[in-house]
Amino acid sequence: MRVELDSLEARVIGCLIEKQVTTPDQYPLSLNALVSACNQKSNRDPVLSLDESTVQRTLDALSRKHLILERSGFGSRVQKYQHLFCNTEYGSLKFSSQELAIVCELLLRGPQTPGELRSRASRMAQFREVSEVEAALQALQDRESGPLVARLPREPGRRESRYMHLFGAEPPPQAAAEEPAAQGEVSGTRGETLESRVARLEVQLEVLRAQLEELKPK
Repeated sequence: MRVELDSLEARVIGCLIEKQVTTPDQYPLSLNALVSACNQKSNRDPVLSLDESTVQRTLDALSRKHLILERSGFGSRVQKYQHLFCNTEYGSLKFSSQELAIVCELLLRGPQTPGELRSRASRMAQFREVSEVEAALQALQDRESGPLVARLPREPGRRESRYMHLFGAEPPPQAAAEEPAAQGEVSGTRGETLESRVARLEVQLEVLRAQLEELKPK
């Protein structure tokens, strides 16, 4: 079954994967640690300012999808969270270390080129050459159960095409011929694809909704 994540769910899952790989001694994450990870200013696009209630609602939604596990540490009442998104006994979604690093970066930063992914994902897996990134992306496209990433049309002024993950609820823009005229039809602003613009607007809407909830009389 295809996993579908909205933009906030993708951010939460991406943060849990990242911290599991980069700081395993601090994983699983408490709600407070997860909020900080979601709002981190480095390795995030867009940079957010989510509150605990917004992240908790996202965790509740992921729990209903059976994509996270809530647990408490021995002798502690603090609830901690770990993902069940991939590479667990609970699901069939399995990635190599390189594939996991790439998927994590796409969840955290949106569409990126192979060169960008090599630079950014190298903190989670070793990539000696860009060709290794391209091979991992090809493997993610050629999955028997269906592609998990898609190559976007090359944008004017870019030497490389960007790749996006396919875990979003919205269908991806069609990867058609690399024609500048067609690019104008799917781009909201220069250098921004329709998918990334929709994701950004979804996040902004969720933040505004959370702020409105805070303003309501108790």
